[in-house]
Amino acid sequence: MRVTSSIADGEKLVASPQPVATFEQNILQTAKGGSYLFFGKLFTFASRFIVTLLLTRFLGPADYGLYTVALSAAGLASGFALVGLDTTLVRYVALYASRRDEQRLWGSIQLGLGISMVLSAVWSALLFGFAHWIAVNVFHDVRLAPVLQLVSFIVPVLGLSNLLAGATRGFKHMEDMVIAQNFAQPLVRVVLIVALAFAGLNIFEAIIIYGLADLTASIVLLYFLNKRFSLRRSLSSARHEPRAILSYSIPMWLSELITTFRGSIQTILLGSLNTVFTVGIFSVANQINLFADLVQTSMTMAVRPIIVEVHDMRNREQLRRLYQTVSKWLFAFNFPVFLVVILFPTEILSVFGKSFEQGASALVLLSWASLVDAGTGMCGAILDMTGYTKLKLTNSILRLGTVLVMSIWLIPTQGMVGAAYAALSGEIVVNFSRLAQVYVLFQILPYSISFLKPVFAGLIALGVMLLMRYWIGFGSNGLEVVFQMGFLVLMYISLVLIFGLDQADRTILNRMKRRTSRKLGRESKNPKVLKP
Repeated sequence: MRVTSSIADGEKLVASPQPVATFEQNILQTAKGGSYLFFGKLFTFASRFIVTLLLTRFLGPADYGLYTVALSAAGLASGFALVGLDTTLVRYVALYASRRDEQRLWGSIQLGLGISMVLSAVWSALLFGFAHWIAVNVFHDVRLAPVLQLVSFIVPVLGLSNLLAGATRGFKHMEDMVIAQNFAQPLVRVVLIVALAFAGLNIFEAIIIYGLADLTASIVLLYFLNKRFSLRRSLSSARHEPRAILSYSIPMWLSELITTFRGSIQTILLGSLNTVFTVGIFSVANQINLFADLVQTSMTMAVRPIIVEVHDMRNREQLRRLYQTVSKWLFAFNFPVFLVVILFPTEILSVFGKSFEQGASALVLLSWASLVDAGTGMCGAILDMTGYTKLKLTNSILRLGTVLVMSIWLIPTQGMVGAAYAALSGEIVVNFSRLAQVYVLFQILPYSISFLKPVFAGLIALGVMLLMRYWIGFGSNGLEVVFQMGFLVLMYISLVLIFGLDQADRTILNRMKRRTSRKLGRESKNPKVLKP
């Protein structure tokens, strides 16, 4: 098949033969990649908890604080050096791989690595040179200076691993990034920290371990990238298009900076306009709410390169089906988590201590914000991957402005609840703007009649749960709360199955059944003999 088209940034397509993936193949690829990312993120969260536990015990509060500040500085410097090129590589690698345009593909990888590595070296040198000034004048602790100087050397490594991860994601092999960044990297950190901890771990060794773990991830990612696209080729064989790359990456980078700034500024406003005490409670509520976003971030990350390919083929019908199917999945996974949170906010927060129960109302509002995000589907990913980065930047500015205005208005009188209302307002404004923009550009919506199935399943489950709590009078002890949560989720899943699955859902389940059957068949042919 020969295709000639154009994309949003005005770049011309190169006519070339290419196989066209079916909707079923793409949806299976999305589900497979999303599941890899989900379990990888879970493993990372568990590993971070172990690392934090060990470091706080062996470094102590003061050194652990210096360690955290130093790594944050390195992460910030790396973010400035990347200028959005990690996300840019996802799009352009997917685009040129689908066209079989190896020259532009090789050129995109060269540009991404070259620009970011030069900028990483500059930011690394700046961090090293200004380490003493930053330590004394910003943090008022001269002990931070040598720590910042050491951490400056890992800035290029952080940038390299993120760029390589973006490139491998462009080839639609999410397992590559998961193995490198979600398994190898945290595993190396845990093993090295455990090995050195009992011999007397210090802050400098902890930072070196962090750098070695990230270097390990980079090496693994480099191996996978070379496996997908041989890097043993002439540098001059590449075709570079820096204008297209940078015109896409810079708005993307500015938008991501605004997103990062939005979270930080709301914390600062809450602390300055209310109390520092409420900042801690609000932060915990935010962390709990992030669990609901795990499936959404994993699935959206997996579908991004597929959106690029489908859009490049001008297959609007498949784009619509992807939009509706993935959006329904995002909502279906988020809805039961939302129901659990709004029914048991106090009980969930009580795990962290009695004083954290004051954040129950804020947690409920933040959960509504996540539901709005999930309920409007993957409209943001569609805008990103079809080249409308200027719209993304506009949306980010709009959300930041909404959050700022609402925070300044509500935080002085309502504290963390006001901050939560501000966050919810920002999500409503930005998501409905994205929804309208995608409809205007492509005439597609994330909703179909099947979207109502998880909605009705959740509402019925909620109604039954409320009636049970009224008639039976459940207590608030741990076992009874866990039972209620489990019963609610089980009822929701049962109702979704009773209402019936769509063809795409059945395709995923049938693939899982076939794989399980093949695995069981192999095991039955080669049974394991237990030794006495």
